[in-house]
Amino acid sequence: MPSPAPSKFTAPRALRTIAAVAGCALVALWAGKAAAARESVAVSTPFEVGESPAGNYLAALVAGAERDTLAASTYFREALRADPNNAELAERAFVASLANGNMPEAFGLAERLTRANPGNGLANLALGVRAIEQKRWSVARRYLAKGGSGRQRDLTATLLTAWTYVGSKQTSKALPLVDKLHDEAFAVFRDYHAALIADVAGKPDEATKRFEKVYATDKNTLRLIDAYARHLSKSGDREGAIRVYAAFDQIVPRHPIVTAALADLNAGKTLEPFVGTAQQGAAELLYGLGAVGGRQGDELAAMIYLRLSLFLEPNNGLALVTLADVYERLKQNEQAIDAYDSVSEKSPLRVNADIQIGLLLETMDKKDEATKILTDLVKEHPNDAEAQTALGNLLRSRKDFTGAIDAYTKALALSKGPEKALWSLYYYRGIAYERAKNWPPAEADFKKALELYPEQPLVLNYLGYSWVDKNMNLDEAFKMLRRAVALRPQDGYIVDSLGWAHYRLGRYDEAVKELERAVDLKPSDPVINDHLGDAYWRVGRKLEAQFQWNHARDLKPEPDDLEKILAKIKNGIVDEKSEAADAGKKNGG
Repeated sequence: MPSPAPSKFTAPRALRTIAAVAGCALVALWAGKAAAARESVAVSTPFEVGESPAGNYLAALVAGAERDTLAASTYFREALRADPNNAELAERAFVASLANGNMPEAFGLAERLTRANPGNGLANLALGVRAIEQKRWSVARRYLAKGGSGRQRDLTATLLTAWTYVGSKQTSKALPLVDKLHDEAFAVFRDYHAALIADVAGKPDEATKRFEKVYATDKNTLRLIDAYARHLSKSGDREGAIRVYAAFDQIVPRHPIVTAALADLNAGKTLEPFVGTAQQGAAELLYGLGAVGGRQGDELAAMIYLRLSLFLEPNNGLALVTLADVYERLKQNEQAIDAYDSVSEKSPLRVNADIQIGLLLETMDKKDEATKILTDLVKEHPNDAEAQTALGNLLRSRKDFTGAIDAYTKALALSKGPEKALWSLYYYRGIAYERAKNWPPAEADFKKALELYPEQPLVLNYLGYSWVDKNMNLDEAFKMLRRAVALRPQDGYIVDSLGWAHYRLGRYDEAVKELERAVDLKPSDPVINDHLGDAYWRVGRKLEAQFQWNHARDLKPEPDDLEKILAKIKNGIVDEKSEAADAGKKNGG
């Protein structure tokens, strides 16, 4: 079957373009709810603490395992209240509070932990960050000098300490300290923050040299190119700034931050740097570390760094979006919505944040709320292609294919920038046309998508399978399907398409071979299991066919599919004709 198109918008401009730099895990303890959402989208599920200390402790452990940071923080606090001298419990409560963004509570627990253990690395880091926020630079350095050792601590403590020297007007000490980071794994962090420090310290030539070095190393990371372009703009090199943004736009088209910056530059405005103070520089470091933790799958490290960064710079939209993305990947949709909803209304990321809120509400089966958010967004931003695309995806997921086609058509008309990036819109609209049983424009859209993005496996799969299903262009269709499988050999849906195409043409032995592999890759998909059952039946393996159909039934298929599966469980395949198979053999398939 054709690989299902994502119902959630994940085109290149989406929110997940974050710092791609090196870093390591922070801690191994678990356990936030982001800033309170607007009442209109608050979806938090209430819970109550119990009277039993042991029960609260166990509930905290369960909440931590489920990545529910709000519950973990609450239950650990209650458990600690009943056993205030328990050092391990205090540590867990501290980590949970910090990950949850309960900063006053976290700082209080950090003070307590450092009294008991002056070398507690995470507690000293938290207190050092608080001192930076208070502009107590020498105090911050004392905290940062304490704690454990290791590569990660060296990076964090060294760069934060360098920023404290900037804050205390001792800039002559800052850059030499940064340059002591010789580990090449930290090269991007080192060179990037050296450039930022030179810029804040009023050394534009040094900043330019450092920015050029980091840009030569990495042209694919939004935060780096944004900082470099802003430096060029501030230095009077407007054309250079435009070139930097335009080059990134070729890699990641239509990112809202880049789009907004280019609009300002083209309007003759000078861009301001987003790091102008030592506190903002420290926040930027912590944001970068948090982004790395999220990308590497260390969610706890990501949350802690991001919470500390947001404590120093609460309006950093990218940090909020990165935090929301961490929660979203953990299936903590309520916390993700709260984080997205904390993005400033003035931020270029606000529209995308609202899109994600709407799609998350749809995931949570809050369909009325999701519809309202996205339809209101389209009304408020009628010229925003991303909003139209998100609405199209929502309508397509609900099988309102006519509405989806209309939304995608509007999105295509509104889209600017590299045409290649539009392949996904043609692909999505092609799916909507095909599901609406309007094949000619569907075929045209799939061909256009392949013209823009040759060998795109999802499009090859969908068009190839559709041709086989319609007994059209069979030689080319099978070439497309085999190429799609070669490009995505671990995609069970695409392998299933090839297997089911063989089945449709009566090549049952080949179908069994491919469909067995598809089931291995995607064992929990009811359609693929149903397909394998059909293929088994055709080759005479009727007991195995019954097993596959029963398994497909138990995997909660769509109602229409369930009805057909139940009929096959009862009677086998009794009414299917082999006309398609005969036609396939006649045409050489």
